[in-house]
Amino acid sequence: MDVLDWLAAALGEEAVDAGALTTDPALLDAARTDRSGWVADGRPLAIVTARTVEQVQATLRAASEFRVPVVPRGAGTGLAGGANGTDGSIVLDVSALNRIVEISADDQLAVVEPGVVNSDLNAALEPYGLFFAPDPASKAVSTVGGNIATNAGGLLCAKYGVTREAVLGLDVVLADGRLIHTGHRTVKGVTGYDLTALFVGSEGTLGVIVGATVRAQPIPPGEPVTLGALFSDVTAAAQASARITAARLRPAVMELLDAPALERIAAYLGPATIEDAFGAAGGAAYLLVQFDGATAAVDATAAGDLLAETGGTVRVAADAQEGERLLAIRRAFHPALASSGEVLIEDVAVPRSRMPEMFAAIERISERYGIPIPTVAHAGDGNLHPNFVYTGETVPDAVWDAANDLFRTAIALGGTLTGEHGVGVLKRRWLADEIGPDSYELQVKLKSVFDPLGILNPGKVFGGA
Repeated sequence: MDVLDWLAAALGEEAVDAGALTTDPALLDAARTDRSGWVADGRPLAIVTARTVEQVQATLRAASEFRVPVVPRGAGTGLAGGANGTDGSIVLDVSALNRIVEISADDQLAVVEPGVVNSDLNAALEPYGLFFAPDPASKAVSTVGGNIATNAGGLLCAKYGVTREAVLGLDVVLADGRLIHTGHRTVKGVTGYDLTALFVGSEGTLGVIVGATVRAQPIPPGEPVTLGALFSDVTAAAQASARITAARLRPAVMELLDAPALERIAAYLGPATIEDAFGAAGGAAYLLVQFDGATAAVDATAAGDLLAETGGTVRVAADAQEGERLLAIRRAFHPALASSGEVLIEDVAVPRSRMPEMFAAIERISERYGIPIPTVAHAGDGNLHPNFVYTGETVPDAVWDAANDLFRTAIALGGTLTGEHGVGVLKRRWLADEIGPDSYELQVKLKSVFDPLGILNPGKVFGGA
């Protein structure tokens, strides 16, 4: 009996007939890639679409028995190659585990399965006056399990924190099929090592998340207040965002677009878009700031003064509709770039005070390699997304050379290779440079404790470890 026969028997005839196990070549090929554009070599052996925790356990028991690699996968919206099905692997798709099991308004939490889509969770929480804070740009299609696997962030994390701050407890199936429960439903809990935090951001290398107890935040009172500001250069815009942070103001959203990004957005939306929003055309950088909560109007006034003092042409939205027009400029970033060529979306973070230096470095790297690098930053937390625009089916070597320069610059500025996308395959070659050889060795050994046979997402994060 081979692994597929074992799996079919373990899953049961009814589940197999319902599509729980497939070897369809088209589906296998689709599972080899994600939104980064990276395509794994070879082809997976099969896809298991799990609809129960027991099916996840059966898959991992079979994989352990036959020493077959398992690649956990959700919606496939990753940007680092972390959930791409590799040659000879079983792709374990948990997107069909998509129930919202419980919402407790009294305890301000929700219990969910990993396949729940971010926007669906927020739609369910809204009648209770609550929301789930992690909000990646892909929130309409990305899943909570994927957020947890990569410790995702998004526009709101400067004020409300990244995914790790929103996770209270997890249900995880280990490599040998055992099910464990970590964390608590309580606000506090320090019993034993914090395995919950360890699994958050582990990218499927330590276990497969099958359930999560997550924190829900009260929806802030009143209407948010949105500001937009145009600057003559990106350095001034970055300095303005740093001044807002230094003034102890806490915007819910603070996003910065550089000149190459703004040019493509204007071409995509039409050049009148910015002129209509500001009453004037021009500007080489755009800073979007939004405040929520009871002090939103007062905070927005203070921020507007700082933006103007730093050289910005400021527009304060008079109402929600006008605020949406200012937000639309930022939201057009990704579709504008996609319309102009192939895009490699990158992700680095630096201390907020050093963002002007990082933007200056991106400009130099773009000129040095002759590659456009339109960049958007979550300026509230120093997380920049340089985007490399290119033509052709594969990422050119020159793009990787430029990315190498960019990553090393971020580390030199006291930053990190990835603020929210994860390491996956695409950044593993630089991991040891950031964390150092001793820490790298400890992390490889830690993985071996949870995955002694090395079957969980091998080749991701730690290379062949």
